[in-house]
Amino acid sequence: MKEILEFENHEVSLAANGKEGLDAALNGNFDAIFCDIKMPEMDGIEVLDKLAEAGCESAVIMISGHGDIDTAVECIKKGAYDFIQKPLDLNRILISLKNATERTSQVKTISTLKRKIPGIQEMIGESPAIMHVKQMIDKVAPTDARVLIMGANGTGKELVARWLHEKSPRVNEPFIEVNCAAIPSELIESELFGHEKGAFTSAVKQHKGKFEQADHGTLFLDEIGDMSLAAQAKVLRVLQERKLSRVGSDKDITVDVRVIAATNKNLHDEIEKGNFREDLFHRLSVIVMTVPPLAERRDDIPLLANYFLKQICEEQGIPLRSITPDAIEQLKGQKWTGNIRELRNVIERLIILCGNTITKDNVITYASPVI
Repeated sequence: MKEILEFENHEVSLAANGKEGLDAALNGNFDAIFCDIKMPEMDGIEVLDKLAEAGCESAVIMISGHGDIDTAVECIKKGAYDFIQKPLDLNRILISLKNATERTSQVKTISTLKRKIPGIQEMIGESPAIMHVKQMIDKVAPTDARVLIMGANGTGKELVARWLHEKSPRVNEPFIEVNCAAIPSELIESELFGHEKGAFTSAVKQHKGKFEQADHGTLFLDEIGDMSLAAQAKVLRVLQERKLSRVGSDKDITVDVRVIAATNKNLHDEIEKGNFREDLFHRLSVIVMTVPPLAERRDDIPLLANYFLKQICEEQGIPLRSITPDAIEQLKGQKWTGNIRELRNVIERLIILCGNTITKDNVITYASPVI
């Protein structure tokens, strides 16, 4: 086989027994592995199990001189790419090898892409205030309880919502975000509940709203305090009945959605002013979480600053910058009215405008934007 495959321009490594083959497979980078069922020291099924446990991306082709359907099925169930019975047929080997190497190439490409695609940003910090938020997330996320997230702009309310979804049983279902403040009041109902074709002048086709898009998943209503009273009434109905109707339709659609809302407003004040429905507030606020401003967690600034330094330098493809201890102390003394978002912007500004080492004087000069 080695001679045949080398003649076909493949690079081949040999192993004398199962244990030697397993060690080579785990420490090498093979596109395909031919593995005999019967081998000294460790049989093929055990090797296959060990490779699967280690997450080996190589396609494994099992070979047996005593092949039967049960053995073949067992091998495929354990992750083998193919099963070939002896005596070996040259064409069968080459076709299986060609398909196996293509499959391995695809698997490795997908793995590489997954590593490059950023996941959810970490929640950086060890201060008591942020640790309380993390503990709340761990307790609340596994439930279906609605959550109202309070906090000033830039504190990370969206990040909290995403972690509530990430740690919930709905993690493999959609996470749909709606910024209620960014959608004109006359369009919010269509955006949330969808519309039928012809429901209004520009409705040229049927549209599924955010509630339908989030079915079985999580709907994050950001800046809920800016939603119109008419839309609030319809959201309340959906939360009560788990049903909605699209604009221009009288047909009810059942949805299963976990709602997480967030606001930077004091909803009690908005209720007093008549801008927010009290009954909707009580529906949304089964659990209330308050995300602390950066001024209340200054001890986290060194961790946040270094995290953003690394993240931004990687994003821009530049060498990692360093920051001096007195520069960190200067950052800790800033007002941070814009919270985490402002800190990240400041770090990015310092990276762009300063040298390889960011100093206290740099922070004094550039931490506040010139208006």
